Amino acid sequence: MRQIDEKDGDLELAGIDALDLPIAPRQTLPWRIWRSTWPQLAAVGVVIAVWQLVVLSGVKPAYVLPGPLAVGERLLHDLTDSSLLTAIGTTLRRIAVGFGLALLIGSLVGLAIVRWQVLRTAIASLITGLQTMPSIAWFPLAILLFGLNEQAILFVVVLGAAPSVANGLIAGVDHVPRILLRAGQVMGARGIDSYRFVVMPASLPSFIGGMKQAWAFAWRSLMAGELLVIIAQQPALGVRLSLSRELNDARGLMATMIVILVIGIVVDAVLFGRLDTAIRRRWGLLEASD
Repeated sequence: MRQIDEKDGDLELAGIDALDLPIAPRQTLPWRIWRSTWPQLAAVGVVIAVWQLVVLSGVKPAYVLPGPLAVGERLLHDLTDSSLLTAIGTTLRRIAVGFGLALLIGSLVGLAIVRWQVLRTAIASLITGLQTMPSIAWFPLAILLFGLNEQAILFVVVLGAAPSVANGLIAGVDHVPRILLRAGQVMGARGIDSYRFVVMPASLPSFIGGMKQAWAFAWRSLMAGELLVIIAQQPALGVRLSLSRELNDARGLMATMIVILVIGIVVDAVLFGRLDTAIRRRWGLLEASD
């Protein structure tokens, strides 16, 4: 039952012959970590090399565009300073509250729209319009409504992220194959049970994609808010960016930008990366050793 492809000579297995393939041994944890991290380390190395070459070219003076070594030294120094850790804590607390509220509100709105057609007709296009609004455009209204305080920042974070959550859920439900719904009905899943056991699990990939997009919008909205709304006695990463710019502290500015970038990458990899991997493995799209 084995066939040889005459074009490239590759051996193809058909039917039950595929069962003769050896089972790949489970890879060790260090090897899996190395396999997933070395491309990222290589990319970081390329970025640092290009950065150093630009600095050496003399396009900008060192006090405007410092090199990677100078910024790295400043970053290590700042990490030993309690003020940076306090700023990181304030920013993480705000993003946790803002993104949590956006996730709750967006999910409820999305569920309501997919459940009642009249709501879809009334506000579905409005949600898409809100999603396209730049976050910075909401801050004048937020400041008028709440003043220069934390509520103004959270208001913009929620408005920037909730529409993405709702649209992700709506898209996921809309693209559930009808055959799954019929199969669920045959097995007795009707009404709420149909949403619980069929619709929601099938829409998870799109929902996770909407959450991931919402996180990006929320993080950018928060950084913009902390740059514009500076609250006394509440140090934050956006505040450090603003102060570094006012003091012409290029090394401090770039060190803070690296912290912001690393936080965004870590959250994406640890939270959403793990969720995506778990869903694909559950659906049989990944090998157990991956």
